[in-house]
Amino acid sequence: MLTEQGFPVGEIDTSRPHPARMYDFFLGGRDNYEVDREAAQQVIDLFPDIVPTTRANRRFMHRAVRHLAKSGIRQIIDIGTGIPTAPNTHQVAQEVAPDVRVAYVDNDPIVATHAGAHLLGAGNTGFFLADLRDPAAILGHPTISKLIDMDQPIGLLMVAVLHFVKDDEDPAGLVAAYRDALPAGSRLVLTHATSDFHSPETGVEDAKEVYKDRGATATVTTRSYEQVLPLFDGFDLVDPGLVQIPLWHPEGELPTAAELSHVGTYGGVGVKL
Repeated sequence: MLTEQGFPVGEIDTSRPHPARMYDFFLGGRDNYEVDREAAQQVIDLFPDIVPTTRANRRFMHRAVRHLAKSGIRQIIDIGTGIPTAPNTHQVAQEVAPDVRVAYVDNDPIVATHAGAHLLGAGNTGFFLADLRDPAAILGHPTISKLIDMDQPIGLLMVAVLHFVKDDEDPAGLVAAYRDALPAGSRLVLTHATSDFHSPETGVEDAKEVYKDRGATATVTTRSYEQVLPLFDGFDLVDPGLVQIPLWHPEGELPTAAELSHVGTYGGVGVKL
């Protein structure tokens, strides 16, 4: 039996938690399995701030995508898109500019089962299964060739995905591989989990261990400001730079110190020089 995107249903591993499906649970979604819900609830019990952090991350993505479209970006590659949660990248971008094209990429086959209904349509979007750790496979995929003009500025989204890349998998090198393929004027939208704002007593370290103990398909590596900033090498950071995500172009009033204390993620947008 095949999914709507032509992938065998058997490829969907329901025996191990998957970060995309856990993320969906944190957002209040229902596109997850028992194994994901159990692991995600354990994370919440240990580290309740995962919920406001995840939701702040989603709001940041919306603001950043609007920024891309308003800046003239008309094509986006969204790597690690996760379970579709409306509004999705193309919906946000096309509210600003209806001609924006979006190529979605994820490594979880369950995302493919939802892509037809939520991510695809009007000839301006596409989805395919691939892994962030294989830039050549992603950049050389037929969907990219169909939707993305590599000679024109591109918006590259790596939102809440690089903290699932281990140090020995060289996250900076991976970002650089994508950067080098982008034309000047392209933009990188990146968020990354950090422990900078949470002491061990908050449960953040214990929550990270859940991914490992539960045998999740990827584990979490939080990184400090000094470790995240070099991921933007070769990009000129858009003001206000790399910041806690609620501080990046907030809509309405600035977040309070109390609100910020619950959000453990850095984010920023860079323009390729």
